[in-house]
Amino acid sequence: MDFIINILSTPAILVGLISLFGLILQKKPIEEVVKGTVKTIVGFLVLTAGSSFLQTGSLNDFGTIFNYAFSMQGVVPNNEAIVSLGLEKFASDTAYIMCIGMIANIVLARFSRLNYIFLTGHHTLYMACMLAVILNVGNLSGAVLWIGGGLVLGLIMVLSPAICQPTMSKITGTDELGFGHFGGVGYWFSAQIGKIFKGKSKSTEEFNFPKRVSFLRDTTVAIGLTMVVFFIIVTFVAVVVKDGMSDATISAFFQGETQTHWLVWAITKGLNFAGGVYIILSGVRLIIGEIVPAFRGIAEKIVPNAKPALDCPVVFPYAPNAVLIGFLVSFVGGIAGLFILGAINQALIPVALILPGVIPHFFCGATAGVFANAEGGLKGCLVGSFLHGLLITFLPAICMPVMGSLNFANCTFSDADFSVAGIILGNIAQFVKGGGLFIVCIVLYLIPIAYHLIAPKKKA
Repeated sequence: MDFIINILSTPAILVGLISLFGLILQKKPIEEVVKGTVKTIVGFLVLTAGSSFLQTGSLNDFGTIFNYAFSMQGVVPNNEAIVSLGLEKFASDTAYIMCIGMIANIVLARFSRLNYIFLTGHHTLYMACMLAVILNVGNLSGAVLWIGGGLVLGLIMVLSPAICQPTMSKITGTDELGFGHFGGVGYWFSAQIGKIFKGKSKSTEEFNFPKRVSFLRDTTVAIGLTMVVFFIIVTFVAVVVKDGMSDATISAFFQGETQTHWLVWAITKGLNFAGGVYIILSGVRLIIGEIVPAFRGIAEKIVPNAKPALDCPVVFPYAPNAVLIGFLVSFVGGIAGLFILGAINQALIPVALILPGVIPHFFCGATAGVFANAEGGLKGCLVGSFLHGLLITFLPAICMPVMGSLNFANCTFSDADFSVAGIILGNIAQFVKGGGLFIVCIVLYLIPIAYHLIAPKKKA
């Protein structure tokens, strides 16, 4: 079982197998099957390497330095942290829910109009873990827990891509590619905000730079210079203004075999950030070139018109400027949200103070920027990303009481879909227990299938 879960939770292997299966169904020559499968796996490994490089390097360091520089204290939403706690007690339940959920996803894609195959394995694992914990609180256990959780997971795996698809097709210029990342509510929200500015602003990618600064049209250069400036400002405040060298955590950044000057460190980290984004974009281009053609085999043979729903960096190459703007503006929105929560905490009711985590604001904020830009250009990108930053600050705060009731004190999820699902299902599980909760899971799952059978189809 552990071997199967390892495969299903490793996106590179999972998507490689999907590519292999699709190419075989199309009866491609063996050399094309091998080539397509290997390039798909390598593409995902490159993407993962870029994401890991950012998360464990520049993003993590920027968050630590930023919080120290501006004396921020509170809860930093983190999917990995809360899932690691859940897996300590519910590892087996999570595994079974994940397996059943992926099957339920394929069934829904085949027998409803939500024809998306969700391929972001680690997010599937995280959602399965959350469902295992919530349904356990609702007095479900064993096979009933696995089936109920799997059905709900399968439903979420098609709903999230479905609400993103209208804007996703505008971003990519095709309806063959879906979006598989459990921040869908946030991206949909930012896209709706972007629509307010439809036709009122150019795309972030259409602005003409003066000749002397035309080098900023190069995404790597623009991101690198921007992040160098941000790192220098934040590091200056932490080290010079706040005397951070007297703090063990901060001084450790500059200690190695030789002492590194804080300015050199800041410049290097800013350029490291640009390097990580470049790696991610390279991986995405490699994946897209292979997975979409391979997936046609599955669509033709098993799930007609199926769309592969891929992780959020898949949209980054389509609007690189919006990626950077979305990240920075969403982060500012997170800071504004922190102050709003602080005011609510002082004047009205006690609420958790949610710190702006750099990792969710980069991956989710950047994606929100791309979605908002597709609908409303630069103005849409700016406003949509800012409000997205507020949204992923307020949702975890609302979700905190639910997580606390599940014995996850001081922990919460960072991405919008986890918070929304946690709030809804967590509250249902407080009032509906046992068999009643299992029936709720079944009914929710069957709704898209019933709609497909009963509702009239749109005329082509």
